[in-house]
Amino acid sequence: AVVSTQSTGATGGGSHDRQLCFWNAANGSLQHKVNTGSQVSSILWSQHSRELVTGHGYLQNQLTVWKYPSMTRIAELTGHQDRVLQLAMSPEGSTVVSLGADESIRLWKVFEACTERKKTAGDGVSRSMSKLSMTCR
Repeated sequence: AVVSTQSTGATGGGSHDRQLCFWNAANGSLQHKVNTGSQVSSILWSQHSRELVTGHGYLQNQLTVWKYPSMTRIAELTGHQDRVLQLAMSPEGSTVVSLGADESIRLWKVFEACTERKKTAGDGVSRSMSKLSMTCR
């Protein structure tokens, strides 16, 4: 998995590496890395806050929401019975769609849209997250 902003790139490691690495996009140097405990299959940056979500395979088959740059785990979202293959973001930036090898699609309200964030106090970390799911068989 590879994703970048204007100044930072992020890559995710496989089932043996399990590292989420952050790179300086200007010079290619490694800024820091985090052991996620499982294969990193997808990475998405929030459009409205300094957070990101990662999709995972073997061992955990979950999504993890992180506060950047501290890399504090905000939430671990479970529900897939097999590895998460891909993540996508809704146009307004609040909902993440995950596709799993278990042939399911799950919709997660992970991030607050810009208009919702203005109405909440604090940094939004204590917000609730919701899940919808369907199986494609």
